Amino acid sequence: MKKNFGTGKRETITNATATTSASSISSLTSSFLRDFDRLNLSEQRLDRYDNEILSSLTSNRSTIRPTTSSNETTRINKREAITNRREKAISKTLANIERTMKVDLCYVLDCTGSMSSHIAAAKDCILQVMEYIKNTNPCIRVQVGFCGYRDHCDNLNKVAPRLQVFDFTSSHQEFRNNLATVPATGGGDLPEDVLGGLNAAITQMTWHDGTRVILHIGDAPPHGRRFTNSTDSYPDSYPDGDPNGLTAESVLKKMQSKEINYFFGKITQSTDTMVQIFRSIIGEFPVFDLLGGDPIDLINKFVRATTLSITTSVTLTSSLGSRSTNSSKQRSDLWINPKVPNWQFRPNQTGVILGYNLPETLNELKDQRHFKKENLFSRKFYFKIAPHPFSAGVEKYAYYAVDTAKNPPQKMVMKEYLQDKSENSFEKYLEAVEISAITSYLSKKFNLIARMKNIPLVNFLEAKVVRAAIDNKTRYYVTEPELLNAEFKRFNSNSGVIVEFRPTLEAFAHFTYVHTKGYLMICDLQGIELTNKFLLTDAAIHCIDPMRFGRTNLGKKGIDKRFLANHKCNDICRKLGIANDLYLFS
Repeated sequence: MKKNFGTGKRETITNATATTSASSISSLTSSFLRDFDRLNLSEQRLDRYDNEILSSLTSNRSTIRPTTSSNETTRINKREAITNRREKAISKTLANIERTMKVDLCYVLDCTGSMSSHIAAAKDCILQVMEYIKNTNPCIRVQVGFCGYRDHCDNLNKVAPRLQVFDFTSSHQEFRNNLATVPATGGGDLPEDVLGGLNAAITQMTWHDGTRVILHIGDAPPHGRRFTNSTDSYPDSYPDGDPNGLTAESVLKKMQSKEINYFFGKITQSTDTMVQIFRSIIGEFPVFDLLGGDPIDLINKFVRATTLSITTSVTLTSSLGSRSTNSSKQRSDLWINPKVPNWQFRPNQTGVILGYNLPETLNELKDQRHFKKENLFSRKFYFKIAPHPFSAGVEKYAYYAVDTAKNPPQKMVMKEYLQDKSENSFEKYLEAVEISAITSYLSKKFNLIARMKNIPLVNFLEAKVVRAAIDNKTRYYVTEPELLNAEFKRFNSNSGVIVEFRPTLEAFAHFTYVHTKGYLMICDLQGIELTNKFLLTDAAIHCIDPMRFGRTNLGKKGIDKRFLANHKCNDICRKLGIANDLYLFS
């Protein structure tokens, strides 16, 4: 049953079948009502934004002071002051994003006898890669370099030495000419000088400020028992490890300290143990399938692996103004369990779930008063949740959960913000639900036209907030149904990077800008791709009002610099009739 907190009698939460005791249910209900009564969305949001600005503008921390007063005139002045600081924070973030658009990409490649087709693919794919980047992400500028490695027995080989390093160049022809001098030869036993190759790339390449990427491709592991489990049929000339004293820990930590993003191209199962060990040191990283075969197919695989390495790295490096290595370290430090728990042994939980009704008009969408607390609806929520998150992004942990009131129980995902408790507020979670309501409203408007024009549909999962007492602590979660039976993808980001180009989604972002008459645009589109439709979650919004939609809102400058400056209208834009409206409201 929906209940509006603006009118009517507040109901006590009771559930005779729940394992939670009656006293704890009563305590939960009363504490929730107290929290709700104390909730001042506008004031608490101002304070949170101010705290976020103070933490982002660290260099100005000594000169910026929050204003605290309940006087209405002072409150207006406070909002103006925070808005000005927010604009400065956005400018700083945009400058950081602009820096991350300069990419250094280094191929680190095993160049022994079995790798001739992969060396050729690296050489032949680069023009396609740069053409694709130019067409989809003209803001990204790429320099490319190469570090080839063989084995320690090749130290004295003048034609094909153990290491061949070609520094970064913006000339794609120069890169191709360099690789034309790299033969596939050498090597002794099965393991190769992987650590020497990575170390040379890290220390001998001239890395510039911006986004730094290593795409490592090989079919053999490093030397050492931990990587090879060497036997007579799998010989290793250096079973104790690298003869020069390099270790995976020393090399990879050095890579992290230089803020280099790492990707691996897998060719055989011989590198599986290496990947596991590397992930235990630096956290998760993407692994691409680069198994050989048809030369054209291999080039296409190289193009995809390279472009995804570039766009993913730029997205990570620019996210919230933080470096991707910090994100990787944060994820590697978390206790992550990707397995779904046995729900039979998880305790029942009782909470309150809250959400907003969708706006009915564009005026309601623009009016923050539509999203006041009196317009929230609520109901009791009975659920079970995993003890540990199964993943962690830049902003949130994600937990498996089930809605136990449904028969059978509905699979859910419950997300909790990573920030400390001072930022982990009721108000912040309600802002996420406000964003969800707006994205759902605009997707419905888009789909009305899409159905008539035979355009794939764009739908969003509708998120709600759950408040519950778990282990005697008040916890908040953003909750939505679990996306099932499809690969989760990030299609674009709030920094304007197109990670995986889909014309429908780029046109949808354009549509939201035109439909709201330049007031906002939806970005950071991620989710699953199904037949003739997309199902998305966790979008961000750029809005000309910088005091809405959180720190991922880059304001009017974000709309102008991160979308309008890079968007190229496609056939879907033309079907929607908006191809000539790109700068109408700029």
